[in-house]
Amino acid sequence: MGAFHAGERAVQARAGVDAEARSLGRGISAGIPPGAGPFLAAQRIAILAGVDEMDRVWASLVSGNPGFITAPDARTLRLAAGLPSDDPLSAGLAKDRALGVLVFDPERRRRLRINGRVVDTDAGAIEIRTEEVFGNCPKYIQARAADGDTRHDRGGAVTRGRVLTPGQRHAIETADTLFIASVHAGTGADASHRGGQPGFVRVVDDRTLRIPDYSGNNMFQTLGNIAADPRVGVLLVDFDTGTTRQLTGNARILWDHVEMKGAERAIDVAIDEVVEIAGRGPLGWRFVAYSPFNPR
Repeated sequence: MGAFHAGERAVQARAGVDAEARSLGRGISAGIPPGAGPFLAAQRIAILAGVDEMDRVWASLVSGNPGFITAPDARTLRLAAGLPSDDPLSAGLAKDRALGVLVFDPERRRRLRINGRVVDTDAGAIEIRTEEVFGNCPKYIQARAADGDTRHDRGGAVTRGRVLTPGQRHAIETADTLFIASVHAGTGADASHRGGQPGFVRVVDDRTLRIPDYSGNNMFQTLGNIAADPRVGVLLVDFDTGTTRQLTGNARILWDHVEMKGAERAIDVAIDEVVEIAGRGPLGWRFVAYSPFNPR
């Protein structure tokens, strides 16, 4: 079977990159490479992907200062942070639950995906046993520089709804970054990054998003998961205010007649619920530059 499940292999084959993907799959390991320790210790942002008690998929944000992410051993990742009780994924952080982690470095445009299962969790820490670890290319990451304290308390006012408000539509239509969570019955949860120029995500209507799929690493973990299980979560982070907007719903892949600049395919997300947690101030990041890979 190799490194990829049937959904991933089907998408790779349809995209015509199955031979390349098989080669890239050799870079996926069960453990954290020895050289990744210093990278993890320097990071300030991690995106979590998981499933709540109602089997809905969510993506969530944890952040801290350098040192809050560590690898005590090659098969263990520890985050010295927790989720607020109002975060929709908080109840999903139970022992043995699948959890995907995207360690995200906007300053150096680097990212590392670490997927596994929860070993232990409390209000101030999350520990997982790794099952799948791999890096991604730097494409479409907007450069942002750390500017002071990057710890952030996501304990602001919470708004829940089943449709996008005008303010939420505007936030999405002007975003340059989002994160998407997906799942697979055999391989667990996964968090991925998507980026582009402001406006790269289209709000089709108040319950539907369209996300372009640009040329990437050709492994297609996210689209492969969607091909097997349509449940997804989407996270948008306002770096200036700290506000997070989390969406859960079902996705489908659009293969043809995608009229989005630079897109080879697109993902339509039908929204079931939106959770907005108001920020309590900037996240400690200063915008530097858009990615040179962004379609313009």
